[in-house]
Amino acid sequence: MNPAEVLSKPLTLPNGATIPNRFAKSAMSETLGTIDNRMTQDLVTLYRTWAEGGLGLSITGNVMIDRHHIGEPQNVVLEDERDLPLLQEWAVAGKSAGGQIWMQLNHPGKQSPKILNSDPVSPSAIPFRKELQSMFATPRALTEAEIQDIIQRFASSAAIAEKAGFDGVQIHGAHGYLVSQFLSPHHNQRDDQWGGSAENRRRFVMEVYRAIREATSADFSVGIKLNSADFQRGGFTEEESLAVIEELSNVGIDLVEISGGNYENPAMAKGKKDVKASTRAREAYFLEFAEKVRESVSVPLMVTGGFRSAQGMSEAVSSGATDLVGVARPSAIEPDFPNRILSGEPFESAVTPIKTGIKAIDNMALMEVSWYARQLGRMGKGKPPKVHDRGFWSLLEVLGVMTSRGVRTRLRAGE
Repeated sequence: MNPAEVLSKPLTLPNGATIPNRFAKSAMSETLGTIDNRMTQDLVTLYRTWAEGGLGLSITGNVMIDRHHIGEPQNVVLEDERDLPLLQEWAVAGKSAGGQIWMQLNHPGKQSPKILNSDPVSPSAIPFRKELQSMFATPRALTEAEIQDIIQRFASSAAIAEKAGFDGVQIHGAHGYLVSQFLSPHHNQRDDQWGGSAENRRRFVMEVYRAIREATSADFSVGIKLNSADFQRGGFTEEESLAVIEELSNVGIDLVEISGGNYENPAMAKGKKDVKASTRAREAYFLEFAEKVRESVSVPLMVTGGFRSAQGMSEAVSSGATDLVGVARPSAIEPDFPNRILSGEPFESAVTPIKTGIKAIDNMALMEVSWYARQLGRMGKGKPPKVHDRGFWSLLEVLGVMTSRGVRTRLRAGE
């Protein structure tokens, strides 16, 4: 079968919902909310653009569940229904061409920059490594009452998302954010029911999942984005990740997206030259782990990271390693690429690493993430994205925008 035939097949999830094709936009943090973290029309425009480009599933980026704990300036925060009419527009736009739209729900935990949060929280008071301590404060350990409150916040936000018309939610359990911190023995060194053993460390994500299920209807989809591993000493391992997936599969999770890394070791932001030859040949960074998952459970899988060609995407699905092709950067610069592949075009993405020439910056996820976020901002204004940009000058612009937004956010909060 050719790529168009393979990737046009619908996928039915455990709850009976159907995704019309195998293209899924993985979450990217759009930072298109207002300075006080509310919805904007830019998000409606952006997701309509992606829907019209042919995606079967769009997953929003980093909708935060607590306005006191955000990952970046201008994240959308969903604590109540004050923006329900605009949230409904967002959902309608994301489904306007027949695909689905899910909302990613997140709490940053310790990954909340100092410029936004002087009192970050985490399972344990473990600081970042030395190079990042100027950007991130040492967190304080969460109390039992705070943990229970966060669990209910996830559930409440999911219920509002369903009311607004979203087809599902994705729990962000990857990339070093709070759920990922609970899972990691490096970040979670508690000695109560939330830490210690692997079973205790995964208790938090299981309770978040159960609370969301109780707050939403049976046909509302619930998925998770999960690290295959943290790729740091003493961190979350592939064996532990597989155990989490098995337990979630047993209680009915609808979709597991596999990614990897965190701010200290951003595997999700590495270029093709940074990975081994076998991975380059198959394009996706985490397919080998997905195949291990396949041996244990039958839960629908989405693999994200590295897909660049129609052929690579097709082969990943045909092999059975993944059900959905998770794409982020290609959709940020070529939002119509699914339609182009489905029309028979031999697609090869124009994505290339964004380099500043400053090694410390280029080894972090921040620069690349921020550059692509700028392209989302252009699409949110109805403008075409840029395919290529100058790395160093992009860095200066990104730093200027982030600093300005951070200062405005703190001033808004009265700090």
